[in-house]
Amino acid sequence: MPDYKKSLQNVNKNMMELARALPDEMKGFMSLHDAALKEGAIDPKTKELIALGISICIRCEPCIVSHVDSLVKMGVTKEEVQETVAVAVFMGGGPSVAYGGKALEVFDQLS
Repeated sequence: MPDYKKSLQNVNKNMMELARALPDEMKGFMSLHDAALKEGAIDPKTKELIALGISICIRCEPCIVSHVDSLVKMGVTKEEVQETVAVAVFMGGGPSVAYGGKALEVFDQLS
């Protein structure tokens, strides 16, 4: 079983290294990140759940780890993650089943 706490540390380390190598680009990316996830007509938790669903559909394991970590810090329930996985499976088909399972495994390890 993968160690998603270690994976999260690695994702964060790689982003920091990328920020040192590409400071302007990463500043722009983080500005987009912050703008997209801020409070608005849709609350930040819902936006993070949407991002998790997309991460599952596009099969981005580092994205899943990062978004689940953010959601855990926001106090999301496992049921909310499970329903997000269900929508991702509906939209993404078979591959989303595999990555949806990863999202639940990450939640269990990070919560």
